[in-house]
Amino acid sequence: MPELPEVETTLRGIAPFIENQTISQVEVRQPRLRWPIIDNLGEQLGGEKVLSVRRRAKYLLIELASGTLIIHLGMSGSLRVFTDFTAPPVQKHDHVDIAFSNGTLLRFHDPRRFGAVLWFIGLIEQHPLLVNLGPEPLSQDFNTDYLQQKLSNQKRTIKTAIMDNKIVVGVGNIYANEALFRTGIHPAIPAMKLNKKQISALTDAIRQILQEAITAGGSTLRDFVNSAGTSGYFQLQHQVYGRAGEPCPQCGHPIEKMILGQRSSFYCPQCQKNDK
Repeated sequence: MPELPEVETTLRGIAPFIENQTISQVEVRQPRLRWPIIDNLGEQLGGEKVLSVRRRAKYLLIELASGTLIIHLGMSGSLRVFTDFTAPPVQKHDHVDIAFSNGTLLRFHDPRRFGAVLWFIGLIEQHPLLVNLGPEPLSQDFNTDYLQQKLSNQKRTIKTAIMDNKIVVGVGNIYANEALFRTGIHPAIPAMKLNKKQISALTDAIRQILQEAITAGGSTLRDFVNSAGTSGYFQLQHQVYGRAGEPCPQCGHPIEKMILGQRSSFYCPQCQKNDK
């Protein structure tokens, strides 16, 4: 599933091509995604200029004068940009095309159809999908004091807590595993048991790992490609994720795997001791 770095990579890939451009046509070939696409999407978007493109958590927000197009990549979705009227033939899972008057085409591709293309009129921060989200992990709002306050009464595991979008957005399974390994924190420790030094280290690690992944272009898992159709490379830097049975890069002890919150967790029992 594309996580925050993959979505940020996609944002940076498409924004320069569609910002300040006018939508000329919308073609919806498959409206049955995670939520149905409205029947008159083309009428709503036609003739509108893209004022800005930004990201909130894993949602891409394409802002027009009359509303906001919300795009979520789901488990296997991707957005591709084609220019100068050079789009290739439509493939089986190319569900939505948004064409612009300058010849640019934005194509939404989603084999599993767990993604979403939603139209919203109103203050976008009040949309039901966005209204209860926590701060962005790369923003100033996400800091040691904030995280300490949020974790102070959390009995659940630290890994489950930092993956909660109401606490902080975008820390998916891959990057939660990597951040906990980098800080030497066992994923199963109750969140409320962490001290301020550990929370400070974890806050920094989350920021660093997400930024490193964005710089590397995201993590290639299953179907993810960026807006140019190429894959990310952060998976080559994974220290523990998906490496059960392989030697720890720090101490050589085999990486172990456990299930927390119905998600696979990878850790080194020597470097991340559960002594709480």
